Amino acid sequence: MKTCIKDKLRTFYSRFATEDRVLILINADPDSIASALAVKRLLWRKVQQIAISNVNKIDRPDNIAMVELLGITLSPIKEVDGVRFNRFVLVDSQPMHHAVFQSYPYDVIIDHHPDTRPEAGFKDIRPRYGATASILTEYLRAAKIKPSKKIATALILAIKTDTTNFERQTVTEDVRAFQYLFKHANRHLVRKIEQSELKPEYLKYFAYALEHRRMRKGRVYVFLGAVINPDICVIIADFFLKISSVKWSIVAGLYQKKLIVIFRNDGIRKDAGKVADSGFGQLGSAGGHKSMARAEIDLAALQPLVDVDNDKKMLSWIIARIGQKTGSVR
Repeated sequence: MKTCIKDKLRTFYSRFATEDRVLILINADPDSIASALAVKRLLWRKVQQIAISNVNKIDRPDNIAMVELLGITLSPIKEVDGVRFNRFVLVDSQPMHHAVFQSYPYDVIIDHHPDTRPEAGFKDIRPRYGATASILTEYLRAAKIKPSKKIATALILAIKTDTTNFERQTVTEDVRAFQYLFKHANRHLVRKIEQSELKPEYLKYFAYALEHRRMRKGRVYVFLGAVINPDICVIIADFFLKISSVKWSIVAGLYQKKLIVIFRNDGIRKDAGKVADSGFGQLGSAGGHKSMARAEIDLAALQPLVDVDNDKKMLSWIIARIGQKTGSVR
């Protein structure tokens, strides 16, 4: 193990004392859940108390399956009394990524997203990495901790999810982490969790998307109207990208007074993050990676520009905003 990670581990441990009560905050998805489990294992028997709290509602079927099948205990942030804790850890995210995160002073931040220069006693932010789980695997190995089957399964699932099975941004360290975890994980559970993607109530959105999609030179555009969960847009965008002739998949929906736009592409000379930002950055938050991105715009900002109650006009407006952008990057 490189001296660098051992130094980081020592600095990490220096932030904690035996009497500390630690709260690990996450925006729950496979990478954040697995990374939080790894931090909890690193601090086992080294602090007085450790809890993992999610700021979002967990309603994606695969995330629910991960929590239930691996027996992971999470506490929704609304049920947590932050005063009971004196040390705070943030993994797979940074304070500016969620309003709730900004309410806490962090002793440790470990993440793989672009560095927003957050304040913390100790930071380990590596945007090159495909998953935060890969970083935490290095910490476990540096601490000479053999991961339990539960932790190894969670970490390997996180790496597979955040790298899209190594199809998107990945570095050698992600591969090494995967290889190390492979022999410790329950691969049957990994497959079962990965296959738990759909709820019966999602099927109507597939039917609507198939009937109302618009195809333009290898690009598929869909506006679903109001959705019960924004992850439906993600699932359908990924679905359309499996069609051989589709190079771009752009799926939008309305959720909690916001327009959610999901971008997916085949990764060949394209940059979804730039397209999302150029199309919607001036209206709301937008950005992401080369092959996947997301934009969110408050409906209040849209109402002067388009009839948000007319699905056809909304779809035409979305196409007009980004059609030329996708075309400019092939």
